[in-house]
Amino acid sequence: MNMNDALAELVAAGDPARAEAAAAYHKTARRYLGVPVPVIDEMAKRWREGLDVPARCALADGLWQSDIHEARVAAAKLLTQARIKEDGPVWDLIASWVPDFDGWAIADHVCNAGGRRLVADPSRIDEVEGWTGAKSMWARRAALVITLPWTKQNHPSQGDLAIRERVLGWAEGYAKDRDWFIQKAVAWWLRDLSKHDADRVRVWLAEHGERLKPWAVREAMKHLGDGESVEQSPEPEPTPEG
Repeated sequence: MNMNDALAELVAAGDPARAEAAAAYHKTARRYLGVPVPVIDEMAKRWREGLDVPARCALADGLWQSDIHEARVAAAKLLTQARIKEDGPVWDLIASWVPDFDGWAIADHVCNAGGRRLVADPSRIDEVEGWTGAKSMWARRAALVITLPWTKQNHPSQGDLAIRERVLGWAEGYAKDRDWFIQKAVAWWLRDLSKHDADRVRVWLAEHGERLKPWAVREAMKHLGDGESVEQSPEPEPTPEG
């Protein structure tokens, strides 16, 4: 499978009406084909067969550089796998895409792939921390989304707990940011963590919650029984786009 063949397959599966609706919804200036995510997922799984890591990275990079919405989703899907031997090039490619983020949908697919590489090598958290000071809101937000695996552990190790505390420190710095997507990301991280460590989330909110917007506090408390969640947001979680 090469980039031209992969792109041709995506174009053939497109739906102009769906593409028009997607363009209006995402409001990002790029080409849309109108291919549903489950179809892209099936394609990416099939394309991965028989490709070694360098070939997979080359295909993913080509699809990303096309700047077509579905091609960028497919690029992320090609690299979404729990176990990848010698995954350094995969991580490097994923990290190189972060400055290009300009919307939640593609970014969340990439962070889903990147989260697996971060779990595989937690030392990469140092690089992720650098994103928290980026000028781009989307890069800053990615630091929280890519570390969501640390909200889901029932029996975290000491190392995992250290990373969890580190990210909660980033969230503390983000709390004063008035951007909706940053507030939503902080609330998302706390809400997911509350399912596994409710007491830690209560402590964090007691110390820093007053700096969040009220709706973000309510969202963070959704599973604590201490408040009501906000209305359904336009940002599906944790799987972007149906």
